[in-house]
Amino acid sequence: MELSGLAVAVWMFVCFCAPVGGYPNGKVRAACTSMIPCHGGSPQLSPEHTITVNGTEFKPGDNIEVSLSGPDFEGFFIQARDAEHLDGPAVGSFMLVDRRLSQLLTCGRTKNSAVSQTSKTKKKHMKVYWTAPGDAPKHVQFLATVVKKYRTFWVKIPGPIVSQPDVLSPTTPLHATSEAVSTSYPVSHLSKPFSASGCGIMKFCIRNPSNCDPESASCFFLSFQKEESSVFIEMSGPSEGYLAFALSHDQWMGGDDAYLCINEDHRVHVSTAHLTGRSHPLLDSENALEDVSWRLVDGVLQCSFRRSIHLPAYKERFNLDASYYIFLADGESSEGGLIYKHRRQPLITDRLYNVTGPPRDIGGSRSPRLIKAHGALMFVAWITTVSIGVIVARFFKPVWAHSFLFGKEMWFQVHRMLMLTTVLLTSISFVLPFIYRGGWSQQAGFHPYLGCAVMALTIFQPLMAGFRPSRHAPRRQLFNWFHWSTGTTARILAVVTMFLGMDLPALDLPDTWDTYTMIGFVAWHVGIDVLLEIHSYCLIRKVEVIEDDRVQILQSLTSAEAEGHLFKQVVLIIYVCGNIVFLVAFLIAVNKI
Repeated sequence: MELSGLAVAVWMFVCFCAPVGGYPNGKVRAACTSMIPCHGGSPQLSPEHTITVNGTEFKPGDNIEVSLSGPDFEGFFIQARDAEHLDGPAVGSFMLVDRRLSQLLTCGRTKNSAVSQTSKTKKKHMKVYWTAPGDAPKHVQFLATVVKKYRTFWVKIPGPIVSQPDVLSPTTPLHATSEAVSTSYPVSHLSKPFSASGCGIMKFCIRNPSNCDPESASCFFLSFQKEESSVFIEMSGPSEGYLAFALSHDQWMGGDDAYLCINEDHRVHVSTAHLTGRSHPLLDSENALEDVSWRLVDGVLQCSFRRSIHLPAYKERFNLDASYYIFLADGESSEGGLIYKHRRQPLITDRLYNVTGPPRDIGGSRSPRLIKAHGALMFVAWITTVSIGVIVARFFKPVWAHSFLFGKEMWFQVHRMLMLTTVLLTSISFVLPFIYRGGWSQQAGFHPYLGCAVMALTIFQPLMAGFRPSRHAPRRQLFNWFHWSTGTTARILAVVTMFLGMDLPALDLPDTWDTYTMIGFVAWHVGIDVLLEIHSYCLIRKVEVIEDDRVQILQSLTSAEAEGHLFKQVVLIIYVCGNIVFLVAFLIAVNKI
């Protein structure tokens, strides 16, 4: 959907506005033990950078030159550890060569026991000096974590082993590389698109639009297939940034279990996350996923993975044998894998579902019910009832001047009934977004401000009408002018407000359909208005040219009025039918989102 220049996109699933918390300044003490950067995702498996030293032996107090080199990198983290206990604390201390690009950190109780970057400046080479402590172990190995870009990094790259004199080299295998691998998982490439075969029979599926084919470039698809104690999950959709789904206890963002497939430089990373309120998702460093595969072809992103139904070791992961609301969202990502707020309202299931229960094939809505009702009621009020009421008051006074309804002229009663209906529908519709948002929305642009102005004019109009002067009072003309100008201003603002509201993500009407429909209605109303004005003018001219004979004038006037009244009634019927067509088309579109 093309967003209005005045409208700002809103969230509901996940609010991907801010980058994930990282450490561009190198203050990475939180990673002293694991050496894993808090970027989310998984480390790469084949290191591109190497660690070298200027000697293989040391004595307590010796200084050893340690160098890290390779392709451009933004961040790094270097430690020395006991080669036979790589899970242990850092050993020894470092001295800097270039304080502009590197800094000392204290890990545990050992001062200056690690080195990291000072900024994201690109680097190819980094050199420091390591000082052996008096209680140094027999064998020491240097380890490095290197961040090439935000989501591209290597953890605990194994460096050379240095030993004290007359000590044999360690015979036990080093597990630095295996530890890095344990935080990742095997990744493979999908050979073909997903299939909807088995949806509702063997697996639980969510499709948007409903019943769409996941092989289509416009289909969002999410499936869950139970396999003994695990669930195999497939997710697909038109996105060159990211796709994400979340399990939630309600239809609001916050406290949710989320899963993201993120495109980074034409490679897809799968991450788990925990959603807290409307903040950026907290991507997990450790993943509880297996059998990860992905495919990125012609702008369609697809990924699949498997996770256990119960994951007691991961407190933020929900059990999959319970019922949840399910969110499905998409959005953009940056070159470094950062994710941004979803471009449109996420798809949300209409009720709680258990994905490991009976297989279902369902759709979802990208617009909450309260917002749907808000849009529908406003459309009925300002496209249907108020428009017909204005036509009746403006052109049907002479037509129904001698017809009465409940003791009043018929045109007046019809006009008043339609206008009071407009006030009622507008008032109900006005409060629905506040109920949904729980307050004022700061992300809806000018739409809520104009809506408040329309609501104020809507209330003011009947109050003013209640104090209208009598028909022949001197102030009646002044009242008529204020009544007309207030009503016209309200109608113009209402149409502008609806134009802005239809482009907001919360309603998410079909692309370009909403604009064309509103333009069509405005043209339809103006066309009918102009037609009736021309007809009234022609009718007056027809009477004026009749010969100046009283009897003939009265006869001609009666005949002309009868002809004019019939024409107006036919036009009114056509106008009402046209408005109903616009209304039905709008309601059908709203029901599909």
